Amino acid sequence: MKIFNQFTLTLLVLVAISPFAHSATGIAFIHGTGHQTDALSDYWSREFVDTVRQGITEPDNYVVVNCDFDQYMWQESAAGCLAEQLSSFINTKQIDSLTMITHSNGGNVVRWILSNPTWDSRYPKIINVTERVVALAPSSGGTPLADAVNQGNVFETSLGWLLGYGSDAVKQQQVSWMQYYNNTWLHGTSGRPSLSRPFEVVVGSDVDSAIWDGDSYCAGYQYQVALETTQNWLDDCSDGFLECSSQSAAGTVWFTDKQRTAGKEPLSHQQSRRACFNLHRLIRDHI
Repeated sequence: MKIFNQFTLTLLVLVAISPFAHSATGIAFIHGTGHQTDALSDYWSREFVDTVRQGITEPDNYVVVNCDFDQYMWQESAAGCLAEQLSSFINTKQIDSLTMITHSNGGNVVRWILSNPTWDSRYPKIINVTERVVALAPSSGGTPLADAVNQGNVFETSLGWLLGYGSDAVKQQQVSWMQYYNNTWLHGTSGRPSLSRPFEVVVGSDVDSAIWDGDSYCAGYQYQVALETTQNWLDDCSDGFLECSSQSAAGTVWFTDKQRTAGKEPLSHQQSRRACFNLHRLIRDHI
């Protein structure tokens, strides 16, 4: 019996340290407000995703999430959908180290999961394997533009492509509403419990739309013009949709665009999810 126990113990140790024991890193791309069915093409871009995923040891271990983020963050079609797609990815690929790349309201949905581990039985496993979250222009503190849209003024015309005409997700991103959620349900903001995983933020601080400036055409010139217009309703530091104070309200700021982007170019809200000004390579090299 003693020999058997020693053999069993030795076998278990060998399995634990064996180079063949499976361990896998993975990366997930999580979009912002909107009901996505092909976020790889319609929200991110193949160049952005293919570059960023080269930063992990197994670049094929990636998933581009498609969910209905027009809903409140806790809804089954929002956080539940995200949890289901992440769980399937983690289980299929046996991921034990996950990096999440979020944009805009996607950061809120992820914060919901990280802040409320007992809400859903799928959350703990996702949290346990999460290595870090890189949050691109997260709407952690909401935006005055969401307030404006829900008051039914002219923003509905100019921002419909960006905000989704007053969906529940847009209501959620009103400044006072996010303040309530940050003070009750969400972690990571000042005075609240810290998030259990690093939440590293990239802040967009300005919008360029000069017609003679080639940099203004990255990710679509028409979006730059619209976002520069909406800056008039925001404070001096904004990406055209979110004020810098909102983007940096939760987690820790990794960098503010001009500190690291090529040519010290600013990142508008549209550009902070695309391969603009070396952003995709900065993330690849960071993770």
